[in-house]
Amino acid sequence: MFYEPKHGHGLPWDPFKAIVAPRPIGWISTLDREGRPNLAPYSYFGIAQGRPPIVSFASEGMKHTVTNARDTGEFVFNLVTTALSDAMNLTSQALPEGRDEFLHAGLASAPCRMVQVPRVAAAPAALECRVTQFVTLLDSTGQPTDGFLVLGEVVGVHIDPHYLKDGRFDTAAASPLARCGYRDYVSVDLVFELLRPDDVAAPAVARPPRRL
Repeated sequence: MFYEPKHGHGLPWDPFKAIVAPRPIGWISTLDREGRPNLAPYSYFGIAQGRPPIVSFASEGMKHTVTNARDTGEFVFNLVTTALSDAMNLTSQALPEGRDEFLHAGLASAPCRMVQVPRVAAAPAALECRVTQFVTLLDSTGQPTDGFLVLGEVVGVHIDPHYLKDGRFDTAAASPLARCGYRDYVSVDLVFELLRPDDVAAPAVARPPRRL
């Protein structure tokens, strides 16, 4: 099968988001100009670079989170886990402007150190970010779309010590949730290591797979 997206795929369900999967969920907290908190999940999320650490999330439409990040210059990424899946899903609901998704989802917030935005207290990890770029996405003809990309430098990192094992963040123990397209999700509960051919300083044998 081959199709050009501009002509449609002819399937009952769009395969695009299911192909580019799994995708980490950017559970993004922000404050609006009046200091009211907002929390929403974005599956268009990822790392842009490591030095300095920069993450990005994108939105189809100028939603509250994107507006807040643009206006205040700050946001926080909160790691979504399997245990927090129901709460995350509740924060995806379209609420009126100014409504507090923390309260709506029954989530406790915790203060950050480098930014004013609160974080999800129960998240195993959170990244405090300052916006570095706000981009209107263009199509292949150079025309602006209704998509917006926010990039932010990570200026503070919170980690629950329970998930640090031998100096590493234990991803399998945290059991992060990822998006797989449609309404499908996956939990990370098995992690295995592959050494690169040029890892000359690495041990000869990779660590065995680790399950939750």
